[in-house]
Amino acid sequence: MHIKELTKAEEQVMQILWQLKEAMVKEIIERMPEPKPAYNTVSTVVRVLETKGFIDHKAYGNTHVYFPLISEAQYKKFTFDKMMSNYFSNSYQSLVSFIANEKKLDLQQLDELTQLIEDLKRKKK
Repeated sequence: MHIKELTKAEEQVMQILWQLKEAMVKEIIERMPEPKPAYNTVSTVVRVLETKGFIDHKAYGNTHVYFPLISEAQYKKFTFDKMMSNYFSNSYQSLVSFIANEKKLDLQQLDELTQLIEDLKRKKK
């Protein structure tokens, strides 16, 4: 399946559905920060997510319970791969350099990163 990029509103709804596993529109709205969007707004976002293949629903009479079809891990991988391709030319060296410089990592954080890399290298052997 081809994953598409989500809008901010769609991603907010997906974050809630990934957390709850399944929910009605009313339950999604309850989890949203103030000011809460209108029911129709969230309902529209949910229908768009269903059209995009991110979620599906079970019908119980007039009530619909929505659940994710795309896992958070799948979407996380999609967005990471896109970021790596678009901003770092698929270079992990460029990514780590950016993080170290942009986030101004201190010596302890750099040592922890180095230790993580060493641990990963040992596991690969």
